[in-house]
Amino acid sequence: MSNRIVINADLSKGTISRHIYGHFAEHLGRCIYGGIWVGEDSDIPNTNGIRNDVLEALKNLQIPNLRWPGGCFADEYHWKDGIGPRETRKRMVNTHWGGVVENNHFGTHEFMKLCELLETEPYVNGNVGSGTVQEMSEWVEYMTFDGESPMADLRRKNGQDKPWKLKYFGVGNENWGCGGNMRPEYYSDLYRRYQTYVRNYGDNKIYRIAGGPNIDDYKWTEVLMRESTRFMDGLSLHHYTLPDGWENKQPALGFDHTQWFNTMKSALYMDELITRHSAIMDQYDPKKRVGMIVDEWGTWFQVEPGTNPGFLYQQNSMRDALVAGITLNVFHDHCDRVHMANIAQTVNVLQSVILTEGEKMTVTPTYHVFEMYKAHQDAEALELTKQTPKYEMNGTSLEQISATASRGKDGRVNISLCNISHDQAAELTIELRGLADAEPHVQGRILHHDDLSAHNTVDAPNVVAPAELSGIQIENGILRITLPAASVAVLHVG
Repeated sequence: MSNRIVINADLSKGTISRHIYGHFAEHLGRCIYGGIWVGEDSDIPNTNGIRNDVLEALKNLQIPNLRWPGGCFADEYHWKDGIGPRETRKRMVNTHWGGVVENNHFGTHEFMKLCELLETEPYVNGNVGSGTVQEMSEWVEYMTFDGESPMADLRRKNGQDKPWKLKYFGVGNENWGCGGNMRPEYYSDLYRRYQTYVRNYGDNKIYRIAGGPNIDDYKWTEVLMRESTRFMDGLSLHHYTLPDGWENKQPALGFDHTQWFNTMKSALYMDELITRHSAIMDQYDPKKRVGMIVDEWGTWFQVEPGTNPGFLYQQNSMRDALVAGITLNVFHDHCDRVHMANIAQTVNVLQSVILTEGEKMTVTPTYHVFEMYKAHQDAEALELTKQTPKYEMNGTSLEQISATASRGKDGRVNISLCNISHDQAAELTIELRGLADAEPHVQGRILHHDDLSAHNTVDAPNVVAPAELSGIQIENGILRITLPAASVAVLHVG
């Protein structure tokens, strides 16, 4: 079968929210400390204690939102421990992640400064698992109330006169697991209670996100939507790419072809999960007011040898780049329901976009996919059909090509393509219908390396990097290109 794609450039199926390109920074390993935060006294160049090199790299991605402080850490985090003079802040043991001491030097003020510097929306996750209604209510008041109150006065005392703008707030995290091991019926009742006191102060309107299901727990979605739909704006979903399951994590590098195939299969499972959870949501919310918030996704492999297993530090190869590309394509296809997503995690943890070692840093293949795809942010998703050969192994088959298209505000058509085969190139014919110009200008970039385990390090930061896609042909609205095996490409037409 030939690879043939038809794109209807004049048929929109909804807007691809830029918030699908969100990120996640938890107090886990070296994500915050050493990755984002070094403190004002560090020899590493910084702005208000935040690494300048990391700031610059994240600005280049135009990240739309950043989720914090967790994750599992959120449900043992008590926000008042992270405000006031740093030398007097309480210290605690991070029981979830490595058993290390958390000094709380990076707290609410530091996080909001980070978001301000990045020009990104803060997404704050509240503590339901070990916190109180009063604690959560007072945190929202501290951050967003402009009048006279104990919490607003405390914020001013700590140096922030005016309240911050806060749109996204998560009421708990993974409450089926590390956030309390709750039943959906119990969490649903707790959610209704806690969210009541997540108040809108002044013109600050909060988008309340309920803790949703783990992977394929469809009962959880059913109960939450049946009991609490009218109290929520979003419902989260967590799915990690774990090709051989939680108990048999693969090495991040040096994998074989079967492990590559199983990774692609696990990543593509996101499409089935979103489809089936969306069908349940549609029963209670047919107008799709409530957004699906995929606020934890990405690969989860073995940690790098010699590192703290609780720090979840793993390398990032071309395999991760393909997972990022096909997952973002899935989100585009479901843009009517998926309002936000957050890759886990931003720096030095799981499928990170940045790795640091001391004063050095590098961006990963996953970073390059986010950079190449950023033209899709807030663009109109276009109708697309495709015929593609099967990519087969051990009696299982997948479509070899993953593809989506959008039209940006500049009028250009953006096409993202992933060839998931580890060894077969693909000759693609792309028919562009509905274009005013039958032979428009086309440019493209590709991310590819002959070594499937190719990756960047702080000492070799450019092993994997985008290059110009050569050999593009267009005639009478027909595009022809060749995609090498295991590659991600983005074309801009117009």
